[in-house]
Amino acid sequence: MIQDIAPHKLHNQFIPGAVAKDTDAVILFRGSEYLLKVDGEKNITFPTVGDLPQESKKDLFYLIKVDDTAFFALDAQMVEGELLTGGTEGYEFYAFAQMRRSEHYPMESMYALFTAYHLLTWYSQSRFCGCCGAAMEHDGKERAMVCTACGKKVYPRINPAVIIGVTRGDEIIITRYQRPGATNALIAGFTEIGETVEETVKREVMEEVGLKVKNIRYVASQPWGTAADILMGFYCEVDGDGAIRMDENELKYAAWTKREDIVLQPTEYSLTNHLMRLFKEGKEK
Repeated sequence: MIQDIAPHKLHNQFIPGAVAKDTDAVILFRGSEYLLKVDGEKNITFPTVGDLPQESKKDLFYLIKVDDTAFFALDAQMVEGELLTGGTEGYEFYAFAQMRRSEHYPMESMYALFTAYHLLTWYSQSRFCGCCGAAMEHDGKERAMVCTACGKKVYPRINPAVIIGVTRGDEIIITRYQRPGATNALIAGFTEIGETVEETVKREVMEEVGLKVKNIRYVASQPWGTAADILMGFYCEVDGDGAIRMDENELKYAAWTKREDIVLQPTEYSLTNHLMRLFKEGKEK
């Protein structure tokens, strides 16, 4: 999965007053595009702080660390003239949606991008106070945004959601969503207010394929920065005859599928693919 980057390690702790070194990496962003140097589909190079014009360095803000390399963010709009002072050959803006579809980039680089995307999306959506409408600013003591007028403080948004492998012996329900470009998936959905995640499992299965389930077992979790989610994966067994009544507004495909017939997703990033692979290989709990 995207977070499985050992022996590398992502450090998500906020560092108050973090000072950027010239060797630290820069997530130079333009909306949801990032300035990167991509070597085919095998390597990603991030600009470094030392590549930036001196006057732009004051606008850097700290995101995360991977191993000993800190990642700072900078809005491309804050860079006047040349984006980088030198060595610009090969650097281009790449859409995050384009990058996330490749399975060949180093996992630690992709995990850094996923996490940066999560944070930067939250920062961009937290510029104004939801209570009084005044401007928000970075809190210097913790990872938060604080209102300049009323003092309201907000923290990064994280949405709880579940991924569900519904099984019947050697079969599992494989789905495909209505959205363009959707790949094989499992039943999934967000946890509602006042609901346990086990209740979410039961409700989502009923809503999407009209089935009751039993023997719900937790498997694994995953941070999924593309949608600001914390995903929790479960297996459960169908309770009843297993006749699927598909929600056609959400799904375009849902069917019982034998282990050997499961077609996995094109990358190993997702918890969904992890659950499908475990079942395909007979390793589910």
